Amino acid sequence: MLVRFKSKAAAEVMMYEEHAKRILDLLNKDVKMGVITAAEAPHAIETLEREIAECKRHPVTDEVEQDVKAHHGEDGDDNEHEQIQFVSFATRAYPLLEMLRAAKKGGNDVTWGVY
Repeated sequence: MLVRFKSKAAAEVMMYEEHAKRILDLLNKDVKMGVITAAEAPHAIETLEREIAECKRHPVTDEVEQDVKAHHGEDGDDNEHEQIQFVSFATRAYPLLEMLRAAKKGGNDVTWGVY
């Protein structure tokens, strides 16, 4: 399922529920539906920036390595799969982070729901 983030301050942001959940869990918000008010935006921005900085300090996780092995096998055969491309937390969070920054600047809320 997709989570659609909306704010009067920026263009709509959509992401898969599983990726949005990690971000919203950090902010103590429900993934199904919710709001980050303009007053909450500074704290949300700070939290996401801190998590992004922390993630950049660590190498690719074992989970990604296991996924590569499952799809490509121990001998490196590709099993007709494309080469895996890791998408970092920072990359996934960036559009929402920019929306939060714009919302903070404009005094707008950010809302979301699952579609």
